Amino acid sequence: MLQIAKYCASGNDFVIFHAFHGADRSGLARTLCDRQNGIGADGLIVLIPHEQHDFEWEFYNADGSTASMCGNGSRACAHYAHRFGLANAQMEFLTGAGVIKAAVEGDMVQSDLTPPIVINDAISEHEMRWWLIDTGVPHLVTFDAGMDHFDIAMARELRHKYNANVNIAYVESNGSIRVRTYERGVEDETLACGTGMAACFYRASIENLVADNARVYPKSGETLYLGLDEGTITFKGEVKGVFETTWRN
Repeated sequence: MLQIAKYCASGNDFVIFHAFHGADRSGLARTLCDRQNGIGADGLIVLIPHEQHDFEWEFYNADGSTASMCGNGSRACAHYAHRFGLANAQMEFLTGAGVIKAAVEGDMVQSDLTPPIVINDAISEHEMRWWLIDTGVPHLVTFDAGMDHFDIAMARELRHKYNANVNIAYVESNGSIRVRTYERGVEDETLACGTGMAACFYRASIENLVADNARVYPKSGETLYLGLDEGTITFKGEVKGVFETTWRN
């Protein structure tokens, strides 16, 4: 029997539990994340012990594939770790993209993401300008598409061509950003993607479209607070524990 928790962070939902050792849990991820026959989630996060950090995570997409990083997942698992006494309110943990620092204040959680890398800032596809940015995982970002007409077929094509998540973003007159994302592993548009919002914010910052701190709104409509602190992207927002239960493994 597994003791598991369901978490939601800005529209991304996760199944989370902790274990004593690492393992290949790709099949379990597919089962738990199935929205018809399982619990239903965008991903599975498993926390395992680590000698040098508060813990290490295993992150699985809903299709059982692994991902190095997930921004909303980093905030959800930090809340979980603090809630279940696995870490103090200030913590650091190891992901496939590197060490993440996080801070929990009630239901507000901030994580400091791994340093962003601009892989290509001169991509032209479908008469739009795209940047390919790695914020823990690769993201295509454009500001040239209409927010109300997110083309799933186009996003799916680009996702496979560049092996990256696909984001369209819009900077509003007040300096906030709206973002929609097609995610690998889910293979559809999701309500939010933390590393996708970070990639959009980073490009907007480089192009002087926003200040060093900005509100970012994913499709879920929730408010996220992103900032640049000496080259590190800070990512803050509310996290919600949905329920806790047991699962017969």
